[in-house]
Amino acid sequence: MDIIFLHDLTIETIIGIYDWERKEKQSIILDLDMAADIPRAAASDAIEDTLNYKAVAKRLIDFVGNSDFQLVETLAERVAAIVLDEFDVKWLRLRVNKKGAVRYAGDVGVIIERGVKD
Repeated sequence: MDIIFLHDLTIETIIGIYDWERKEKQSIILDLDMAADIPRAAASDAIEDTLNYKAVAKRLIDFVGNSDFQLVETLAERVAAIVLDEFDVKWLRLRVNKKGAVRYAGDVGVIIERGVKD
């Protein structure tokens, strides 16, 4: 299985359970590892034969930026569903980082894997 990755995609959004979190946007950082058919794309050298990571990024920036979930778990599931359904990705690993959410911790979040590995 080959992987196309999109890491450190930083998006400002409303997320959290506390009142102040519902009023101020916070940074969410996404890391995606997505199954892809690299040999086919390499043979044709055509963007149509690969996963267009710029299109994925634009779609997620729009979706996450306009969302207002309480839990990173919910956000992660919705992001995974978009990538799997809209971009014909068979498997992905997604890390959602709500950096600075816990004092004294650099990174806080969830990592999920969805779909089927080859």
